[in-house]
Amino acid sequence: MFELLAALAVFAVAGFTIVMALVAVKLTLKLVLLPLKLILLPFLLIVAVIKLVAVLAIGAVIIALLIPVAIMIGLVALPFVLIGLVAA
Repeated sequence: MFELLAALAVFAVAGFTIVMALVAVKLTLKLVLLPLKLILLPFLLIVAVIKLVAVLAIGAVIIALLIPVAIMIGLVALPFVLIGLVAA
């Protein structure tokens, strides 16, 4: 029974050591890649701004195309509305 307890203790210490080593590697990679991340942030900002401008431009074009369509619908519907008002 004591052997099982000793084996459990050994496995616990080994597991803790492996987990701490993995955490250390992760932290090291984060610190190493931080300058690269800071260098790339302005480029990501430029991409985000260009994407926002493109979406706004497409929205403006769609609205600009819908205004004449709304005017045409109004002109086509106007005689029917006037007839409906006179008939009522």
